[in-house]
Amino acid sequence: MIFAAGLGTRLKPITDTLPKALVPVCGRPLLEHVMRKLMAAGIGQAVVNVHHFADKIEAWMQEQDWICADEKDMDAGKMLVQVSDERGRLLETGGAVLHAAKYLEGCGHFLIHNVDILSDCDLGWLQSQVREDSLGTLVVSRRETSRFLLFHPETMRLVGWSNVNTGDYHLADPSMALDDCLALGFSGIHVLSDEVFSLMAQYVQEKGLLSEDGAGVRFPIMNFYMWAAMKRPIYGAVAEDLHFLDVGKLDALAPAEDFVRNGKL
Repeated sequence: MIFAAGLGTRLKPITDTLPKALVPVCGRPLLEHVMRKLMAAGIGQAVVNVHHFADKIEAWMQEQDWICADEKDMDAGKMLVQVSDERGRLLETGGAVLHAAKYLEGCGHFLIHNVDILSDCDLGWLQSQVREDSLGTLVVSRRETSRFLLFHPETMRLVGWSNVNTGDYHLADPSMALDDCLALGFSGIHVLSDEVFSLMAQYVQEKGLLSEDGAGVRFPIMNFYMWAAMKRPIYGAVAEDLHFLDVGKLDALAPAEDFVRNGKL
């Protein structure tokens, strides 16, 4: 699943007329860079959620001869892409996954990738890191950032988060102390078991979250992770020497061009 529904406010004024997913880097939209990375890893099916300028994203996908929307049209070298429509309400990351359940249930495990993330993460390696008992596997790295995910240093199980700029933190595991945790930067790339949907339904009920006019329930996936972390294992997978770039801001576009030209994707 590719998260492509965001408003892209940090990329204004470009996103006043264009969805973030279609912002070009080296002549290709961010969405295409991510899709082609998935295809290179042997992934032939994807779900893309849409909201901001959804029609433009759909039109772009229809124009690509390597994308099809129906299994009967699949040929070698094509990707089957289904649209999870969030036109009615932007559902944030957790709500987006739950809203797309009809496309993802029954697949065993599925990858989640932010559309504005460029990296040289080896997706084959990531698959090898998924443990049998895991609800989720999050690609993390040792890098400078203001926001960290916190892990048990021996088991690599997710136990919380911290923000070094504000001093705020949250520990899902009350037996852990902040200084005992391994702090790592999250990449926006993760793998989830499709067993997540029953837990998400439980989370929505427990938190009293409501759908507006049937458009779906809105919640961030990280909030869900903190709630679920002690119920089912969510692990960190440390990508050593990861080259990673968040292309969510205007000043990241020039580095993104260099990133792609230098073959780090």
